[in-house]
Amino acid sequence: MKGLTHVDEKGVKMVEIGHKDVVYRRAVAKGRIRLRPETVKLIREGKIEKGNVLAAAQIAGILAVKRTPELIPLCHPIPLTGVDITFEFGEDYIEVTCEVRAYYKTGVEMEALTGATVALLTIWDMVKAVEKDERGQYPYTRIEEVRVIEKVKSYSSQ
Repeated sequence: MKGLTHVDEKGVKMVEIGHKDVVYRRAVAKGRIRLRPETVKLIREGKIEKGNVLAAAQIAGILAVKRTPELIPLCHPIPLTGVDITFEFGEDYIEVTCEVRAYYKTGVEMEALTGATVALLTIWDMVKAVEKDERGQYPYTRIEEVRVIEKVKSYSSQ
């Protein structure tokens, strides 16, 4: 096993990437939020009182991707070339996919995970009023299966 990359005899450090080549990087992360079927229907019909849930989630996710180095210690700031956040509906869930692209010296999987997670959190925030039970709890609502589904490193764009 190799030595620790973020810790040495002097303490914590950011990994040196100066010697690495700039190459095309792409990462795709997904996650799912479980909601009451009635809530999913309200989102699809644009009837959530707070406003457009999906637009808010896209904006929040994109902003989160851009701010990943501020949120995750020792993450390198990366000059991003593109971010897409999309949604897939099920009867009792919404799946969020966040794709991040860049030409840089290090990968963008943390950015994709951050974007997907913040988009999911934003959906939760937008639908709190209809997801709460009579005691103000969230017995059905949950975020699950947040994961990287693809990571690409290529010397030519894909």
